[in-house]
Amino acid sequence: MSRIHAIIHALMAQPVVILTAVVYALAVPAYAASCESLASLSFGDAKITKAEVVSAGASSVFGLGGKGVRGSQSLPEFCRVAATLTPSSDSDIKIEVWLPTAGWNGKFQAVGNGGWAGRINYAAMAEAIQSGYAAASTDTGHSTTGGSFVLGHPEKLIDFSWRSEHEMTVKAKAIIQAFYGKAPQKSYWNGCSTGGRQALKEAQMFPEDFDGIIAGAPANRTAMALWIAHALLKDPASYIPPAKYPLIHKAALDVCDAIDGLKDGLIDDPTRCKFDPGILLCKGADGPDCLTAPQVEAARKVYVARNAGTGKELFGSLAPGSELRWAVMGGGPQPYAAIVDQAKHVVFKDPNWDWRTFDFDKDNARFERPENLVMNATDPNLKKFVARGGKLLIYHGWNDPNVSPYNTVKYYKSVQAALGASRTANNVRLFMVPGMAHCHDGEGPDMFDKVGTLNRWVEEGKAPDSIIASHSTEGKVDRTRPLCPYPQVATYKGAGSIDDAANFTCKLP
Repeated sequence: MSRIHAIIHALMAQPVVILTAVVYALAVPAYAASCESLASLSFGDAKITKAEVVSAGASSVFGLGGKGVRGSQSLPEFCRVAATLTPSSDSDIKIEVWLPTAGWNGKFQAVGNGGWAGRINYAAMAEAIQSGYAAASTDTGHSTTGGSFVLGHPEKLIDFSWRSEHEMTVKAKAIIQAFYGKAPQKSYWNGCSTGGRQALKEAQMFPEDFDGIIAGAPANRTAMALWIAHALLKDPASYIPPAKYPLIHKAALDVCDAIDGLKDGLIDDPTRCKFDPGILLCKGADGPDCLTAPQVEAARKVYVARNAGTGKELFGSLAPGSELRWAVMGGGPQPYAAIVDQAKHVVFKDPNWDWRTFDFDKDNARFERPENLVMNATDPNLKKFVARGGKLLIYHGWNDPNVSPYNTVKYYKSVQAALGASRTANNVRLFMVPGMAHCHDGEGPDMFDKVGTLNRWVEEGKAPDSIIASHSTEGKVDRTRPLCPYPQVATYKGAGSIDDAANFTCKLP
């Protein structure tokens, strides 16, 4: 007879209330510390500000109850720990660590941010604990919506750029150890956009923080948003009304969709696409079914950013297929705020700086100085991360209107050059997603199991040779496709539905 059964057998004659209490106590996991006791933890440069048990089903408390919101399902009971970190005299980094009180899978998942951050990512934390992970997120050291907080505060810029994520990770692991009585068996990072940039920064600077890292659409900053603003917004004659975006999109598909041998509404590899919007030039007056000469030139610039004097490409821009979402950068009346703030508060250090004055032949070099792009994660040296067996899964949508997909491909190629093709394939893989916009959404299959794929790679050694992605309309899956390790693309086998992943294989184009 087991010890638990013996205790229950001995208490069978006791009052029901006592027996019920004992059985409940035996069913609750015996952790090393109570949630409330975590408030007394001391870290020197960190202060615990909250340690409380959050009852199951408390989604609305964190703004997660809305329809279609990630993490809107009922949350399990968890221990919520909040802390303020002060690694520098000007730091004010807020973090939260959520610890499932039952069903912990023994692992840790840190989640990334978007834009200039400024808040805890509760939605992503909710997804993590729903899957059994202990989770952590940070506001990156400020609570503002834009980048004004960095002006005159170089330490806060460092906090935003990389320090907050690393400090959060170190403290979160200590909190997990204190609560559960053991360290996490595996630690993962999961982020897209700014979170994807944070992911790469972790792999590059702190290779021991995570066993596996998901880096989606890494938002390494360039002056692309300013380039597109100059093309579409600076001169009213060049402005392309959003009503014309579908016209340009259809024309791009007409030219490039079938290059891969299948006409399916997707451009699998825009690098093979030679689309010139000049084919839409109005024969006479402006109209809804054509582009004026200034609009044609503006559209051409959206696809390629070049130095006017040398003709050298300045940075990656948007790919053919992205047209339906050009309003993100060029819908007006003002340019994309995140990059305008980068120029105002980091590059020129002038809150009154006018984006119209940016000179790409001269100012782009200033924009790209290391001190002005300290947040960027473009170092291809991942040797330490790879040496300890780390796995890095990168993904990016070809139709991304926020972050150039070409820059991510460029970074991946630089990693290959630094590590060699074999070591890169064993530890770093890039999945380009046809038709996907920024992190998700779009005309192509955009939903796929990133976390499960990374788990199998790290814990079972199963490198992803393909990942099945799905597209849904009004909640119903209407297409599946395999995503392929770059530079492979999903290739139709020649028979069966083009909406079924089973009828495709990954091949080099």
